[in-house]
Amino acid sequence: MALIVQKYGGSSVADVAKIQSVARRIADSAPGHHVVVVVSAMGKTTDGLVSLAHQLAPVPDPREMDMLLATGEQVTIALLAMALQALGFKARSFTGAQAGLRTDRAHTKARIARITAERVRAALDAGAIAVVAGFQGASDEDEITTLGRGGSDLTAVALAAALKAELCEIYTDVDGVYTADPNVVPEARKLPRVAYDEMLEMASLGAKVLQARSVEFAKKYGVTVHVRSTFKPDAGTIVTREERAMEDVVVTGITHDRSQAKISLLRVPDRPGIAAQVFGAVGTKNIVVDMIVQNISRDGYTDISFTVPRGDVARAHTLLDEIGRAVGAEKTVHDERVAKVSIVGVGMRSHSGVAARMFSALSKEGINIQMISTSEIAVSCVIEDKYAELAVRALHDAFELGREGVRE
Repeated sequence: MALIVQKYGGSSVADVAKIQSVARRIADSAPGHHVVVVVSAMGKTTDGLVSLAHQLAPVPDPREMDMLLATGEQVTIALLAMALQALGFKARSFTGAQAGLRTDRAHTKARIARITAERVRAALDAGAIAVVAGFQGASDEDEITTLGRGGSDLTAVALAAALKAELCEIYTDVDGVYTADPNVVPEARKLPRVAYDEMLEMASLGAKVLQARSVEFAKKYGVTVHVRSTFKPDAGTIVTREERAMEDVVVTGITHDRSQAKISLLRVPDRPGIAAQVFGAVGTKNIVVDMIVQNISRDGYTDISFTVPRGDVARAHTLLDEIGRAVGAEKTVHDERVAKVSIVGVGMRSHSGVAARMFSALSKEGINIQMISTSEIAVSCVIEDKYAELAVRALHDAFELGREGVRE
């Protein structure tokens, strides 16, 4: 029998009625298949747990946060297993650790080291549906760890790779990957297929359909991912290997990210080793740095600016204050009123003038660009946060992504 992995997000299992609906959907796909189901915490459970923690401590201890947050998924797996049993199916629930998901020791943003999945295989061989808690694992020291926001996607893809599943289906509250956020651009279109590299860029640049690390894992192990709606029977978007025809479309999608903050070290001595000292210290605290800009040196000094997740800005600013004093910087400042807008497409490899077209579209709307970064298939700009949605609509129009024939 073929093996499929299905993942259901928090909105799909938000209450008992929805859990029962998900159980029925799983039941429909179970005949003739081995099925592994990965689930998130119910609805806004994780947000509620985070809020509780911050009521007790402004910067909660990461280990204790993992102990707290991992409880959300454990509630869901037990309830879903009960719902499946009520329909007459054999079902067995597993925490991440019980499923054999081992990680490093980076609490709240752990990385997967290996998956044994022995107990999951045994459950499948016994004819049961395996229900696995997403978002969590355990270190070799048996410390509970979590995989960061969207970590249930990563759990599903990683299990699909470890179990050599034919397909990994990601069920969510949207019915696929769009050319832009339909809540911002009503004429945005669903894409039937997206290349791994495009989806990786879109996910890392703000698209919330899939977690970036899950796409990276899917690409590395060749896992075909189908993103589709829990609430509709329609086909969604297949994330797969790049095909030659995909290069015909210059820009596939527009993303925006309002969860970033900009930090600047002002008047830093311009000498070798300073950047290594700054970003080496940031790296030791597991703070992810995105865009980096260093100004031209004047009078032996320069400014260094970079972006970090908004949730890390307090820790990063405190750390940078210390580093700044150590290297002789004048001061550290941060700005949380920024957003990142990006254009993505594998066709950018073979077409010129794409960046200029982007900058022109933003300029026509009077939007100032604060920072720019590029990759082979993406261009990103940091702008003032209040212009984020205007920028997305302007770029979607400029690259004509709402018209028929885009990536059919």
